[in-house]
Amino acid sequence: MNIERRIDLLANLGSWMQMNDIGWQEAKIRAAHKNAWFTDEHIELAVANIINTFLRKELLQQWVGNYTLPSAFKSVGIVMAGNLPLVGFHDFVCGFVSGHQLRLKLSSKDEVLLPYLLGKLGEWEPEVLEQVHIEEMLKGCDAYIATGSNNTARYFEQYFGKYPNIIRRNRTSVAVLDGTETEAELEALADDVYLYYGLGCRNVTQVCVPRDYNFELLLKAFNRHNGYADLNKYKNNYDYHLAIYLLNRVPYMSNESILMVENNMPFSAVSVLHYRYYDDKQAITEELQNSPDIQAMIGHGLIPFGQSQKPSLSDYADNVDTMAFLCGL
Repeated sequence: MNIERRIDLLANLGSWMQMNDIGWQEAKIRAAHKNAWFTDEHIELAVANIINTFLRKELLQQWVGNYTLPSAFKSVGIVMAGNLPLVGFHDFVCGFVSGHQLRLKLSSKDEVLLPYLLGKLGEWEPEVLEQVHIEEMLKGCDAYIATGSNNTARYFEQYFGKYPNIIRRNRTSVAVLDGTETEAELEALADDVYLYYGLGCRNVTQVCVPRDYNFELLLKAFNRHNGYADLNKYKNNYDYHLAIYLLNRVPYMSNESILMVENNMPFSAVSVLHYRYYDDKQAITEELQNSPDIQAMIGHGLIPFGQSQKPSLSDYADNVDTMAFLCGL
């Protein structure tokens, strides 16, 4: 397949994913049954974002135009995460467009949706299934891309360190507020915090605020997602951390669906949002921009509110250009 054919296939897939195909609808239902964190709402959200930001022909052409595609193809092993529906889809797109032979190791938490989409691509073009394989073990590849936690990254380095690789670790996102945010902006920030129950690296898990900040409007804006507390797994996290804070006399704020506590650490648990005060907005922004823990920053002059979960083709995990890596093999 040439690059035009691969782009056409991806664009056709995006159009097809918008249709009410019975098999595709059943696949989404199976994915939700297999992983309780994958609600119907969040699967549809992930699918919509992929269609709108990854699988439009003009976007793919513009993106690919920034790279010189390889003339010789390698075998690339990709270890995918499973914290969000289709979270590894961007790695697949990069590998597929670059033309390399892909060997995918799926997470047991997200092993329904991508195989179904690959099967559909294979119906239209059998060569897809010659290029892309799903495997249980990844050995003998020329290069590797692996996504996991800080703990699993140590094992990835041990296994894949002697090969060209991208090894991803824990990352999270933060918002820098200045107190002038509108009600609409704060409600959009609620999406950045709550969507996917805060499980993604692009979820805001900490807000940085000036010392005189009034949290009342922020908590009120967050009420639009109070229904998230109806999910047992989320509510169990909320109740557990609430009990810990009460036992340890930790001051907290809550709107019944999220717990806000002062903590300088950007990472927070599910159902918890950290906040920290700052005296100089420019200084705190520069500090966070230089932090290896931060994936995205939301706020005035940064990523717009409500957009953290809508990355473009050029928004790479860990800010490492996956496509440049693949084109340089």
